[in-house]
Amino acid sequence: MKSLPLFGLLFITLLFGCSDDDVRTVEYTLASPITIPVSDVRTSIAIEGPRDIVQSGKMYVYQNYVFVNDRNLGVHIIDNSNPASPQKLKFLKIPGNEDISIKDNRLFADSYVDLVVFDISNINSIQLINRLENVFDSYDFDVPEEADTFTLEGVDLENEIIIDWTLSIESYEVSNDISVLVDVAATDVGIGGSLARFQIVENYLYAVDVFELDVFDISNLSNPVAVGNQGIAWDIETLFYAEDYLYIGSAGGVYIYDLVNPSNPNYVSEVRHVLGCDPVVVQGDYAYVTIRGGNFCGQQLSQLEVINISNKFNPYVETIVTLDEPYGLGVRNNSLYVSDGEAGLKLFNIEDPVGIFLETEFPDIVIFDVIPMEDKLLLIGENKLYQYSYTEGGLTLISTFSLD
Repeated sequence: MKSLPLFGLLFITLLFGCSDDDVRTVEYTLASPITIPVSDVRTSIAIEGPRDIVQSGKMYVYQNYVFVNDRNLGVHIIDNSNPASPQKLKFLKIPGNEDISIKDNRLFADSYVDLVVFDISNINSIQLINRLENVFDSYDFDVPEEADTFTLEGVDLENEIIIDWTLSIESYEVSNDISVLVDVAATDVGIGGSLARFQIVENYLYAVDVFELDVFDISNLSNPVAVGNQGIAWDIETLFYAEDYLYIGSAGGVYIYDLVNPSNPNYVSEVRHVLGCDPVVVQGDYAYVTIRGGNFCGQQLSQLEVINISNKFNPYVETIVTLDEPYGLGVRNNSLYVSDGEAGLKLFNIEDPVGIFLETEFPDIVIFDVIPMEDKLLLIGENKLYQYSYTEGGLTLISTFSLD
């Protein structure tokens, strides 16, 4: 689920009343953190043999390998030399991991507030070769959906990492003639956030957390250097690169930055949309954005927006398509592939981006991420990796690989 920004106060819904006519009892579900010392996190990274996945996250393709994130636990490495019969190879145990990027056999991964680097040139003898500590100001601490509010009371945010939560039912009595507010422990807003996103562009690694864009010089791949960061907004979620521009997806819109100076990306413009979880991809003069409502993502509306970016200084929405529960998406030639959650995979024809239309759908699979390769389409969801070949009429299944 999407992490919460930290607010000082949160309205709690009245669940039932009792006492007398002037007093009522309010119940709410409180999430309290379970923590471990950050020093324990840093000593627990390991290279292990293949194992079952717990919760599949993003995937990443490099050479003949597919890397699948196991949310907050690490990365599964799959040999995909034969797409009809993938094979598990290794598990990189990386506590707090959400994203990776790879260049020239150097794998960069987040581990809560740290950036770690692995040498994967010998896939059978992977080595952890570097760690940059405290380079990310926030990480995704996954407040449970069942919680009405949460507390960080007693947590040493400098030296502890939140790894889980306990839930408790709390109650108190209030007068019937006042609104109910629960005071959440005050803390810096930089602790919670959306999932980080990585992009490598030539000699730089760009990463976004909930507030900032972080820039790393990776000209020496084994020894990256943090060269700066800049605040974007409070609700940053995704990062996409196309033709010398970064497109930063947020819960409230898309921000465009140029890379004229790659060590210091420059704000160009933004286009706002309804509040919701927001990945973005770009092809040519158009950006495609899926917006998922519900839960902590924002309002209830879910949709696909087609944004005209031909003038980077004046982007605007041209077309809106209603969706069910969109997550990841990908574009290849005249096709846009959308992971629509429980509604399955949807394939849109974008030969005319303004006149986009649904061409094919696969309602029997639940997917959350998609990568269109030149020779095949990779999908992931519910701990399964799906691979399809492109055909004249749509797609043909190559294999379904269970990660359990």
